[in-house]
Amino acid sequence: MTGAPTALERIFYPPTPEPWTRRALLSPLTLVSWTYSGAVRLRSALYDSGLKRAEHVEGLRVISIGNLNVGGTGKTPAVLHLAEQLIREGRKVGILTRGYGRESQQPLTFTGAEPLPDVTEAGDEPLLLARRCPGARLFVGADRVAAAFRARDDFGLDTVLLDDGFQHRRLHRDEDLVVVDEAVGLGNGQLLPRGPLREPPSALRRATLLWLRAAPGDAAPNPWVEALTVPRVRTRYGPTGWRAPAGTEHATNALEGRPVLALAGLARPGGFLKTLTTLGVEVRDAALFPDHHRFTAEELRQVEARARQRGARVVTTEKDAVRLPAGFEAWVVRLGVEVLEGEAHLKRALGLQGQTRDL
Repeated sequence: MTGAPTALERIFYPPTPEPWTRRALLSPLTLVSWTYSGAVRLRSALYDSGLKRAEHVEGLRVISIGNLNVGGTGKTPAVLHLAEQLIREGRKVGILTRGYGRESQQPLTFTGAEPLPDVTEAGDEPLLLARRCPGARLFVGADRVAAAFRARDDFGLDTVLLDDGFQHRRLHRDEDLVVVDEAVGLGNGQLLPRGPLREPPSALRRATLLWLRAAPGDAAPNPWVEALTVPRVRTRYGPTGWRAPAGTEHATNALEGRPVLALAGLARPGGFLKTLTTLGVEVRDAALFPDHHRFTAEELRQVEARARQRGARVVTTEKDAVRLPAGFEAWVVRLGVEVLEGEAHLKRALGLQGQTRDL
């Protein structure tokens, strides 16, 4: 090859590694990562070059909320916050989501004001979004292009949020919000399975707005994020209260000083455990499961037994609560989002520049 390499040449002819790193790079894990990376880069090159085109749904504003990392960056609270802001400003809002982990393949649509489907049909995150934001219509299914047309044509919606949409390039979007957790950053910067990334860090250049989840304390800035000139909004996530097993709402200090057992099925449960410490509870035990884990009856019996032995109440997250059976007693932490910086950028991304009400 002569001259600067083209996009496709960079995909198929990566730079030769230094001799001392070749042995490490040729591990089976690295070879799998290279294969995955090549497929990701080829797909991106096809869209970037115009050989593959995204479907444009005229008259519908599409706002994508996604990330580079696999799970645990705080995407769901961001979607919820944006939906609430849009509805407050009079927009007719839908949320397009795959419904990760659900057993059904049939497309679904519902709102929190209607009878809700079972978690096996819809998945946990759509049910959480519907319960917390009953004014938004959920569209659950793999074909989000079809869902976007249905949102416009069948329900007269004017705005949809494309949940986990950064890699879903089939649907044209007006804005690409990418959630980055400052405490996690981009990990080791490597793609799956050598690292936590779905795409290389350079993909962040496609973003129109970075949604930064502020890290507690003085976290080191991520060089990839700092180097970008993309507008950004910086946010803080925090608990806003408790929901008791009976469904009543309580202040954040309701369980202060009380012993608890933390129950969660999350990609990164550390954030949940840190939240509990800020609420002043005494975490005596924790039952931690994989992300989106479907709790079995036996597992929950063991959790209840462990809680009784330790004289503790079971506490959990909102996302986990929708996967718990009726009658299982657990206190649920409710989270909210506070915008610290970049409200003007967020207002522009939501298409609310002409609105007089502040976010």
